[in-house]
Amino acid sequence: MAMSRYSLEKIEAALGQPAAPSSDFDLNPNVNLPEGRVLRDAAVLIPIYEKRGELRLILTKRSSALKHHPGQIAFPGGKRDEADASLSDAALREAHEEIGLPKHSATLLGNLASHETVTGFQVTPFIAHISQPFTPTPEQGEVAEVFSVPFDHVLEPSNFAIQGRRWRGETRYYYTVPYGPYFIWGATARMLRSLADQVAL
Repeated sequence: MAMSRYSLEKIEAALGQPAAPSSDFDLNPNVNLPEGRVLRDAAVLIPIYEKRGELRLILTKRSSALKHHPGQIAFPGGKRDEADASLSDAALREAHEEIGLPKHSATLLGNLASHETVTGFQVTPFIAHISQPFTPTPEQGEVAEVFSVPFDHVLEPSNFAIQGRRWRGETRYYYTVPYGPYFIWGATARMLRSLADQVAL
């Protein structure tokens, strides 16, 4: 039986510590971001649950038919709507829409500092403990797959690597934290790296 090295209590305590915001540009210090840029508010949910003593993280694989980020691994989440009372409400609403997670099944443990994306969003990641079982239901047309990975895997800094690719004429670098057939990279991996670093403190 796999046993997680981290408890929910330790994770919650770590989230209560101050931390610096992150960005898709952290590994690319030569990028000049415009002063006064206006970022749109968004939120994602980092849902974890316990199975036979092991904490696991729920992720999604985006549909290959989507215009933006097709086929990429992502957290459930999206932009804040006017009807959302808070960013955490936005994260929970999106998780319900994308993976069928009932709001009452999720207990928020805290959040990470915000993350700026290359697409102009300021994303707040919320970590939630899924205390009641539910059957994941992928949102038709947007989510190709809902799956889970061991939470310990993405809390281990040594599992992360830095890769690069050409984008708009320049080489851009980004974090990756692959697991089995799933290539987790970009903003998702960067936010997970922030979480790994914070829990390791």
